[in-house]
Amino acid sequence: MPPVETTAAEASVAATAPGAVPSLPATDLRLRPGQRDFRRSNLALFAAGIATFVLLYSTQGLLPLLSADLDLTPGAASWTSSAATLGLALGLLPASALSDRYGRTAVMTGSVLAASLIATALPFAPSLGVLVVLRVIQGVALAGLPATAMAYLAEEIHPSALPSAMGLYVAGNSIGGMGGRLVAGWTAAAWGWRWGLACSAALALLAVLAFRLLIPTAQHFRRTPVDPRALARTVGAHLRDPLLLRLYALGMLFMAVFGAVYNTVGFRLIAAPFHLPQSVAATIFVVYLVGTATSAAAGRLNQAVGRRGALYVAIGLTTAGLLLSLADSLLCALLGLVLITGGFFAGHATASSAVGRTARHGRAQASALYLMAYYLGNSLGGTVGADAFHAVGWSGAASVGLAAMALAGGVTLYATWRAAGMGTVRA
Repeated sequence: MPPVETTAAEASVAATAPGAVPSLPATDLRLRPGQRDFRRSNLALFAAGIATFVLLYSTQGLLPLLSADLDLTPGAASWTSSAATLGLALGLLPASALSDRYGRTAVMTGSVLAASLIATALPFAPSLGVLVVLRVIQGVALAGLPATAMAYLAEEIHPSALPSAMGLYVAGNSIGGMGGRLVAGWTAAAWGWRWGLACSAALALLAVLAFRLLIPTAQHFRRTPVDPRALARTVGAHLRDPLLLRLYALGMLFMAVFGAVYNTVGFRLIAAPFHLPQSVAATIFVVYLVGTATSAAAGRLNQAVGRRGALYVAIGLTTAGLLLSLADSLLCALLGLVLITGGFFAGHATASSAVGRTARHGRAQASALYLMAYYLGNSLGGTVGADAFHAVGWSGAASVGLAAMALAGGVTLYATWRAAGMGTVRA
């Protein structure tokens, strides 16, 4: 899931959203490399990915400054990050239904534009309560992009070119997720958190403008009536599937670790015994790029040792990183963060790709439910981890992560036991 909030594996799953065109005859007129609109659509989605994840994680690199300026505990400050992912989780299913009714381009444009306009109000928030409410609304608005973008690419891009198009969209997610944290963190270190948020809003608006100017008119979208009862039946069937439920749980647990660690690592690095400057502590998000290698390697790892084997490796890496990070050594803290990040993205890529292979119908909804669990895990882990950090220090945040990995190990062991008893790989 490259080191981003949306993986290439999820992309292939979401490409089967209602209204998508899974196959066309030999006269397929969808976009191919070399065509002007192919380049424009790729660049447009790249820009949209940047805008989305610049906005989604704009406050995460600013949490220590927010805490100091507003006299907040780390747990209270972390709500400014958790609120956005909570809102996004709640908005995913409605946004996917709206895109079937009103069109991919309209929903994507409205989503990122509304979220960017809300971002311009964030620097003027007079209190934590107002800031958190605005972040929830912003998260709901943002849901339209991840819920819709991959279906748009599947409909408009020729299948032979779809992997590269998906890859570029994922790259935009990655650059936005990392770059937004870095730019906001560096700006805030010099002029304060309000200027950091203003810088994020300006960057997102530029990306939205590029998206709107570049995105070609959709040629293959077919409007689909929204049927709430059919949607409820599909969602209900997925929630009764034991394997899908285990995959959703794994996504939530891995993301809980990621939220707990990245919501508190800035506080740790500026405090004793490290005492790093805020500008240096913000640079820690460069480690996020470790996920590029581990996400790409997750596919090969799955082929070599199977899905459950890959999950055991991911859980082991994440656990080892959490344990290593407990040492009061900057080198151990950084190496631990590398292992945590690599293990998280390997586990996330493995679980998310398995959702597509498991769901026999309604794959877009199956993927949306996974992403809902994933972002809820971020909100829960980020808030609980920050509270634990405030109570007992880094060992508290690490303990939240270790508990999540113990649960993930239990889920995977149960699946292994079922597979051995049933003689099937599906368990």
